[in-house]
Amino acid sequence: MALITIAPGVCIDDGAFEFNFIRASGPGGQNVNKVATAVQLRYDTTALPTDVQRRLPGFAGKRLTADGMLIIDARRHRTQERNRADAVERLLDVLRLAAEKPKLRIKTKPTKASKQRRHDAKRERGSLKRVRRTRIEHDE
Repeated sequence: MALITIAPGVCIDDGAFEFNFIRASGPGGQNVNKVATAVQLRYDTTALPTDVQRRLPGFAGKRLTADGMLIIDARRHRTQERNRADAVERLLDVLRLAAEKPKLRIKTKPTKASKQRRHDAKRERGSLKRVRRTRIEHDE
């Protein structure tokens, strides 16, 4: 059992993966109804740091259960080994996305010159509309 580094300070144990093998639909020839090649990987995310757990639902979506179990279903390939490797890689991709800290937004204010340009443009547009306005004269 080896540790897999997701991000600096975030490691997971590969022994914590739980694999279930099921029959996959699709191509497979004579083996398709006999061999369980599709892989369902289950990983308990409660061991992850709290900030990663908080960001995980945004990246995992419906694959994350209410009790914190992340389920990856892999059935792209015809062999168990390739589907198992695909499931692990997809799990690591989701965890890497969740482990990445979002960039902090620094609020900025418009400069005095940009405010002046905006007001000048508004004034210009208003005067143009005022010139185009038709005057109705009443005969009395």
